[in-house]
Amino acid sequence: MTDASEMPALATDSRVAVVIVAAGRGARAGQADGPKQYQRIGGHAVIARTLDIFLAHPRIGPVVVAIHADDSALFRSAAGANADRVITVTGGASRQDSVRLGLLALRGHAPSQVLVHDAVRPFVDAELIDRIIAAIGERQGALPALPVADTLKRESAAGMIGETVSRNGLHAAQTPQGFPFWPILAAHEKAHRLGKTDFTDDAAIAEWAHIPVKIVPGSPDNVKLTWARDISMADQRLSGERLRFPDIRTGNGYDVHAFEPGDHVVLCGVSIPHDKKLAGHSDADVGLHALTDALLATCGAGDIGTHFPPSDPQWKGVASRIFVEHAARLVRARGGRIANADITLICEAPRVGPHREAMTETLSEMLAISRDRISIKATTNEKLGFVGREEGIAAIATASVVFQGDVPE
Repeated sequence: MTDASEMPALATDSRVAVVIVAAGRGARAGQADGPKQYQRIGGHAVIARTLDIFLAHPRIGPVVVAIHADDSALFRSAAGANADRVITVTGGASRQDSVRLGLLALRGHAPSQVLVHDAVRPFVDAELIDRIIAAIGERQGALPALPVADTLKRESAAGMIGETVSRNGLHAAQTPQGFPFWPILAAHEKAHRLGKTDFTDDAAIAEWAHIPVKIVPGSPDNVKLTWARDISMADQRLSGERLRFPDIRTGNGYDVHAFEPGDHVVLCGVSIPHDKKLAGHSDADVGLHALTDALLATCGAGDIGTHFPPSDPQWKGVASRIFVEHAARLVRARGGRIANADITLICEAPRVGPHREAMTETLSEMLAISRDRISIKATTNEKLGFVGREEGIAAIATASVVFQGDVPE
């Protein structure tokens, strides 16, 4: 890659790509419990929380995670089901080189914009991501930052105060930092060729390459977990006193689909032979559609039609597990932990009993919860109504989710 003017003639992906830097060893935080990005806060690995937030954002497309060469198994264990939803690359000897390698892995996707984020900032939120994306221009980057609040002192060679530094115009930089993709990739490649390895963040590389960077209001919550005490405080924040009065929310969902000619139905992610199929824009899995609505209800995130409108051709014929997994990620990104999922299928046929175990196993995998937290039941409608006439199948779902924080008074 040379200059930004020599951009490949590739179709541009309108979604925003992400490079998450997770290859560091973080000596300041200590290594007794492993690299800090894999240490646990609130019951989950730091990097798992970071991934949940980005993967749940509707504007985010391909996500690359730069990991240490020795951390492949550690990453897969920490990321769980999300490990298969991201691109992993082996990071370099420095943060700067890890970002460059992550950007190179995105060339085939040709995104128009890219965010670069430190894995150890797990409290980034959707609002901050939105602000950064909105500020990226064709030749302009965006940097979240907070005005410096503390009085700044410069130390003398003797270890004494040399001078007081004015805070005017000074900001503390955060991530994610956003850029037009091809210019920032070209800047990284040029710095690499010239042996310029002393940049501490990507905005500094952009400045060096004469890419203007706009300062966007950061978030006080978007802290970087640098020291061991930071990880301890983050864990307390997520799983400390709030557990005395947990915020438990329950959501309900209902769905129904009519039969049409076919040879199988899909219920709770399992294909069952039948003399009809269910009509629908996707695979018409009534159980998963009801569960998607139930999960979304627990965090006030609308319904399945809001996120996956039937008028959008990209959802034609897709597997409904995509909807459930999206809802589950959204719940987790907003601080929720799925405690239970209960689905009742209402139909005269086909028989659900022989497939119940497979359904339970499939849902356990989708939701990343144990089988004993999932209940799948089936009942007939005693030959009454459209279900009794075998014109379709209905489903009712209930989801219980524990959220961070106390129940409001």
